[in-house]
Parts: sequence; C-alpha cells; structure tokens
Amino acid sequence: YLARIKWTLDEEEVRRRLDEVKKIPELMERILEREEEIKKIAKRFYRAKNFMFLGRGINYPSALEGALKLKEISYIHATGYPAGEMKHGPIALIDKKTPVVAIAPASSVYEKMLNNIEEVKARGGRVIAIATEGDRKIKRLADYVFYIPEVPEELSPMLVALPLQLLAYHIAVLNGRDVDKPRNLAKSVTVE
Repeated sequence: YLARIKWTLDEEEVRRRLDEVKKIPELMERILEREEEIKKIAKRFYRAKNFMFLGRGINYPSALEGALKLKEISYIHATGYPAGEMKHGPIALIDKKTPVVAIAPASSVYEKMLNNIEEVKARGGRVIAIATEGDRKIKRLADYVFYIPEVPEELSPMLVALPLQLLAYHIAVLNGRDVDKPRNLAKSVTVE
C-alpha cells in the first residue's frame, strides 16, 4: 500500500506481491507436513548445551528469533548473530559440540551465507541449514538441511520462522520441558 502511494511500485507489481503473500498459509502447511524431518534433527541435537543461529540481511532477525525461541522453551543457551560479523568474535565459539543453525534461503546474500557455512565447517562445526527447495549447493556443505518453499526474498522470514519454532519445540519436548508454561515467562508484561 505505502509503495503504491509513493509510486515506487506500479499496480501490477503490487498485485503480484499480494498474490505471493496470499500463498504463505499454503506454503506453511507444506512445511508442517514435513515436521518429522525437524523432529529427527532435534533428536540429534537436543543434548547440546549451546546453539548459534546465523542469518544475513532480512533473515538476521530470524536468527535472533530462532535463538530466543530455543532459550525460552528449552532453557538451552542460544545466540543469534549476523553472519557477516561471525569473524569478529563468535567464530571462537564454534566446535563440534555447538550446532550452528544457518538461515540460508535464496537471497541476495546467499553466496555470503555459503561462505559462512564453509567457515563453520572448517572449524569442525555442525551445521543445520534452512534453505530453499531445490538448493543443491547447501546440501554439500551442511550436515542437515531443512528446505522451505521458494518465495520472494522479502517473504522468506515468514517461512523460515516455522522450522525454527518447530526445532525449538521438539528440542524442548525431548528435554522434558513444559512448552505450554515456560519458567519465568508471562503471557504478557504489565510492569516494566
């Protein structure tokens, strides 16, 4: 709407983008149908004491959210970082005991994410990647890959969120956590 008002998108482009947004619920259903894949990944890593989540560009906030969800319901230390900053400190934390969740759907920063994954692997890290269906490059680099349907880059965080939430959920359940009542968390905050 705002882009149309400011004339940065024409009517046809606005319609096309809205059509893409309308497809999101169906694409999320496709992800949910493959929940068992996430559960298998969770079974491999639920005993980890630390996790690192990496994202770039529009999916850096996805990395932060993935780490937050894991902390909130599983009580496992997790940090989200901008992948481009990994060399400035966080890379020292990488070892075979700290799984790295790399958020790498098709995007303008995809090749840079592949470089980050290579850096993690060179240091013995284990990588769980979230990538776009049909991606063949990432399969050769990551230890585990969960594929999401292809969408325009600006919509990818909506689809990326679902496997990240499912991963946190299944890790918490495997650790015997009460996911409906996480400790020390309220449904709403009324006092600051």
